[in-house]
Amino acid sequence: MLLESAKRTHASTRTAKRSRVASLILTMATLLAQSQPGRGAEKAGRAAAENAADPAAYCPALQRILVLALTKEKFAEIAGRPREGSYVETTLPLPGWADCSLYGSRTYTCDSAELADLGAARKAEAVTLRDLKACVGPSWVEDVARSSPGYAVLRSANAPLSMTISRHQTGDAYVVRLIVFLRGGAITPE
Repeated sequence: MLLESAKRTHASTRTAKRSRVASLILTMATLLAQSQPGRGAEKAGRAAAENAADPAAYCPALQRILVLALTKEKFAEIAGRPREGSYVETTLPLPGWADCSLYGSRTYTCDSAELADLGAARKAEAVTLRDLKACVGPSWVEDVARSSPGYAVLRSANAPLSMTISRHQTGDAYVVRLIVFLRGGAITPE
């Protein structure tokens, strides 16, 4: 009787794990399909906010970053030379963004180009949030409970990934900062 119960529990655990892995594979396939050339080309001519990065240019790279985050190696494939502290340069910067780097094995970060004032930063933040949502698709949702003015959190419903978009003052200028990170409890492909 105890042996039968253990077998059922083991089978149930295997089924749950397979379901999570299948969801992860579906998420990765969706991101790869969205990153194919030509996707978003209709947006290429659209005027962006002052100094905001063109989403048609950075979306495929961002989708590749999201796929890499879910691999066993995480960001090792795009790790470059060490920088100050625990930061490492990345060999895959987002086009139109600045100062892209990796922090540890689970975090990717980039800043926008410098923006002249708070109004421009607010506008660029709103445009960036809208463009990111369009880039990653409907399986990513804004976590309003964790968001606030000047700070937004996007979470993947299908994978243990999140992104934050925030405004920062850097001397006399402002930037919009994007951080992509792998949440705890990550599924590691076998």
